[in-house]
Amino acid sequence: MVRPTLGISAGDPAGIGPEICVKVLARPEIYQWCIPVLYADRQVLKDALALTGNDLSLRPVKDPRDAAGTWGTIDFVDAGVIDGEGQYAYGAVGAKSGEAAFQYVVQAVKDALAGFSAGVVTGPISKEAINLAGRHYAGHTEIFAEYTGARNYGMLLSGGGLNVIHVTTHVSLRQACDLITRDRVLSAIRLADLALRLMGSERRRIAVAALNPHASEHGLFGDEEERSIIPAIRDASIQGLDVTGPLPPDTVFVRALGGEFDVVAAMYHDQGHIPLKLRGFSLDAGRPSRISGVNTTIGLPIIRTSVDHGTAFDKAGKNLANEESLVDAVKMAVTFAQNRERLSQP
Repeated sequence: MVRPTLGISAGDPAGIGPEICVKVLARPEIYQWCIPVLYADRQVLKDALALTGNDLSLRPVKDPRDAAGTWGTIDFVDAGVIDGEGQYAYGAVGAKSGEAAFQYVVQAVKDALAGFSAGVVTGPISKEAINLAGRHYAGHTEIFAEYTGARNYGMLLSGGGLNVIHVTTHVSLRQACDLITRDRVLSAIRLADLALRLMGSERRRIAVAALNPHASEHGLFGDEEERSIIPAIRDASIQGLDVTGPLPPDTVFVRALGGEFDVVAAMYHDQGHIPLKLRGFSLDAGRPSRISGVNTTIGLPIIRTSVDHGTAFDKAGKNLANEESLVDAVKMAVTFAQNRERLSQP
């Protein structure tokens, strides 16, 4: 198939994002899968290349249409925010680096919306840094939603044999309980089915986790299941979706890993993130030996995948970062692009 062009935003310059980007683009196989275009500042990339000891060439382009897509050369769109040495420091939260990270994302989104790329793969940003820069967003998902005009979207995590979509994400646990509504749960179920289609899954078996322990024991531990979750599951079944639940959250992920389900709809952030990271992350003597997993926003008009980890300021500038999650994110974006093309054909 034709290689899709993908925009890759480098993440916060003070974190591990630029480091993992150049490590990924040093891999020849990446250029067999896609034409990658990095959104960053030249100075940030020069620093990352020096840090990692890579001798890749830098080739500025106006937009992804000008990319050569040749291994050994990084095609990049220069954001023009950090234009000299000493404007950021590894491991330090700063408004300048926050603004840079924000601009990388926004420029990549605009180019994807214009049809210049098939989608965007994002490196990790610091929520604190972008807010210091006056960009008041809770994270990537909210930036993408505003700049694409999306209203119905959800966070999907994939890795370690699990796929998990979230009904709620970056809100307090108290707020999450209030946000478990029939419409919101139904939306997550439908987005889960869409995600599996984009992944090319032949089966689309969706499990819905309960909010309360033991799925509330018929109302003994709460009424969210009876009031919101069960009606949403009933609606989804009527629409022809293969959906089961609500299932006790302490066993549903085990059942999914056992092959019974293809995706789990989790009610809140940590309910879905904890099992995913237990499967995808491991440490050796306190250092990451494996960091795999992909964060995908489903329901946008463009493809968006991301690493499933943060800026790791404590490791920034030390050439210790593991790029495996970014490789996974690029693979997922390529898969989505190919399947979206197939699904759009009559």
